[in-house]
Amino acid sequence: MATWREAYQKWLTFEHLEPQLKAELDQLNGDETALEEAFYKDLTFGTGGMRGVLGPGTNRMNIYTVRRAVEGLKTYLLQNCVNVKDRGVVVAYDSRYQSREFAVETARVLGGHGIKTYVFETLRPTPVLSFAVRHLGTVAGIMITASHNPPEYNGFKVYNEDGGQIVPSEAEAVIECIRSVGNELAVPVADAAELEATGLLKWVNGEVDHAYLERLLHVSKLSEEELQKSKSLEVVFTPLHGTAHDLVMAGLKQLNFTNVTVVQEQAVPDPEFSTVASPNPEEHQAFTMAIAEGHRVNADILLGTDPDADRLGVAVKNAAGDYSVLTGNQLGVLMLDYILSRTDDYVLKSARVLKTIVTTELGRQIAASYGAETIDTLTGFKFIGEKIRQFDATGETFVFGFEESYGYLIQNFARDKDAVQAAMIACEMAYEWKKQGKTLLEALELLYEKHGYYLEGMSSLTLKGLKGTDQIQAIMSNVRTAPPSVIGGLQVEAIEDYEVGNRTYLQGDRETELINLPKENVVKFLLEQNSWVCLRPSGTEPKIKCYYGVNSDAKQKSNAQLDTLKHEMETLMDTIIHSHQ
Repeated sequence: MATWREAYQKWLTFEHLEPQLKAELDQLNGDETALEEAFYKDLTFGTGGMRGVLGPGTNRMNIYTVRRAVEGLKTYLLQNCVNVKDRGVVVAYDSRYQSREFAVETARVLGGHGIKTYVFETLRPTPVLSFAVRHLGTVAGIMITASHNPPEYNGFKVYNEDGGQIVPSEAEAVIECIRSVGNELAVPVADAAELEATGLLKWVNGEVDHAYLERLLHVSKLSEEELQKSKSLEVVFTPLHGTAHDLVMAGLKQLNFTNVTVVQEQAVPDPEFSTVASPNPEEHQAFTMAIAEGHRVNADILLGTDPDADRLGVAVKNAAGDYSVLTGNQLGVLMLDYILSRTDDYVLKSARVLKTIVTTELGRQIAASYGAETIDTLTGFKFIGEKIRQFDATGETFVFGFEESYGYLIQNFARDKDAVQAAMIACEMAYEWKKQGKTLLEALELLYEKHGYYLEGMSSLTLKGLKGTDQIQAIMSNVRTAPPSVIGGLQVEAIEDYEVGNRTYLQGDRETELINLPKENVVKFLLEQNSWVCLRPSGTEPKIKCYYGVNSDAKQKSNAQLDTLKHEMETLMDTIIHSHQ
């Protein structure tokens, strides 16, 4: 493998380097730290795709790293799918810098090999790309997005012919094909105008949107009579400078939610996401402008979607008259209860709820109360999509999928988390509870009173660069080789190590069990009192995340236990990091 200096020299001496990248590369001249970061490796293509900082270099998002990824994907598709050239690939993109350019570069690479490419004329949400794969019958889909990452990032997500993100077995084969691509600067590309003329580049406009909206209408759990009524619910919506505006507004109009106020300053796509510190509805600051607008119009519910519209955040009025942002788990269990309470008994017999291993256990309790079974997957909605595909063969019925990071799917015409679908159900259930004189917070309290106070939290450490990678590895190695027996005063009853696929019991005489899930670098500690802690390095960002879950019969007790777990695990991670300085 070439050293970073050799890779840098290759780019520096490349006569036809794209001018903007050439200028940026010249600016890095002499900055060895920055140059090493840009060239010390190829940008990682993980289980769902790749994501990175924009700029020159093999470890950056640019037209050459995109071309290399597409060239490898092309080889994989020709080896593993049928009628690839005729069925083609569909590409969508969000509001980030260079998203449209990367979409066109994708078409230029694929078209050069005679593979038809459908490219959306304007930006679209990720769930629409997932739907488009199924609607158009393509062999794959590509979404150009970095989701809710900072403005300097972009990314490249790959979808299989089922419309789900590629899963590890597929990703491994794609990665091998990408590795076989030689010089990323020499990947051949066709002329876009010529591809248009020959029909190998087809621009997609309203056709897919209309088909998606038709399916979206059937997400509703309202009766036909109720559906036709104008809804007395005051809604404020912010797309956070992303892709969701048109489809969310059209979807709400279909359901006759007419009192919708858009945060106009955040309605226009903006790659800088200039009105927020982060365009992530998981972070409460993203709701600042929506909350102000909510007070102005006395809104019942506030909706916020991330830039590629696969995550939804919701805020509602509390007893003090202020707005509280629901956690992803809280919104998820409210949706789950609403959906199951309006699901026919004959469907419930085969109903399956899908959630990830770090998503609230309250979901399992609610599903069981309706007679539905809950199945855990690894973290990442790609695994939920994979499970839905298996249901097509087993006859099990998918009724809801969710994860703690604000990802939800109600109906499987899309196979990735869908903030547009979720926005419809969020408004609908808020409307139904309002008719009963209750807010969503009051509805949530009813669920806690019935099933127990399940509360969750998460700590995230960003550790960038080579040093950060080593520190993350040190944390994971330490908890495996010297696992704690007590965390936050709670006994560790079992340890689940997903990298080896084992659940080891520390209490009693139960034997080690196999975990029937794909291998992943995750360790989960199952504690007494239905509590747990889980450590997981991010697959797309330079972060390690620690998740917590507790349960008791009182909110104050659960909050105190959650704080204790969080403090103890953050101290443990900090200690390990400082010992590896």
